[in-house]
Amino acid sequence: MSGSPSVDNLGASFNSYFEILPALSEAERKEVFRVRHAVYCHDLHFEDEREDGEERDEHDAHSILCLLRTRGANPRPVGCCRMILPGKPPQDSQLPFEHHCADVLDRRIIDPSQLDRQRIAEVSRLAVMSDFRRRKDEQHVPIAISDHDFEQNSAAARFPFIPVGLYLACVAISLRMGIDHLFVLTEPRLAKHFSRIGFDIRQIGSGIEHRGLRVPSHLSPAAIRRDLKPMLHSLYAVVEESIERAYRAAGQ
Repeated sequence: MSGSPSVDNLGASFNSYFEILPALSEAERKEVFRVRHAVYCHDLHFEDEREDGEERDEHDAHSILCLLRTRGANPRPVGCCRMILPGKPPQDSQLPFEHHCADVLDRRIIDPSQLDRQRIAEVSRLAVMSDFRRRKDEQHVPIAISDHDFEQNSAAARFPFIPVGLYLACVAISLRMGIDHLFVLTEPRLAKHFSRIGFDIRQIGSGIEHRGLRVPSHLSPAAIRRDLKPMLHSLYAVVEESIERAYRAAGQ
């Protein structure tokens, strides 16, 4: 989707194209697994291809999955992410980033091991279908965002609805569940770009090699919601309502 929508109309623009929801049914979860397989296995070869066309792992049993899809009579899956919660019992369970980054975390900034384990989560497996990663420099990454997305006067400008919408879904779900701390192991450029649109994302350790250079970062859902730039208020409201509607429909 090209073009840069009015900053006063981000919520309406997003809502006209996309629906975002927690994957609460088995059918919705399978959609998420198929998106991940298409991106992580078929496109990027980060994981081996599976006969069932679904990419899943041991963390999905204690994760909240999010699905982004198009609107219309025949909705298409667009992207996904997940929030990994500590396993059971939570005090004996590490999140994946804690294992991968054990030697590089700066625990003077924040020490995950000292936090209430029931109030933390890790955002991972962000993925966007190739049809929505159209620019030539976006085909070798699971989720795309670039400097052009923020240049209001550039012909190439477009608001990065898909990655921002997925992150805002994680914020909305976190606030609903009482999660105070989100962690993510991500490319440095993604963290930089999200900082530019007002996300309070802090690097909490040095980089590691994990399918390219990745840095551990921390996000506060409450701080992000409180400090959202005005241009994002309508978008967050649409995402939050979509999340709440899905939970109400499921009786949760």
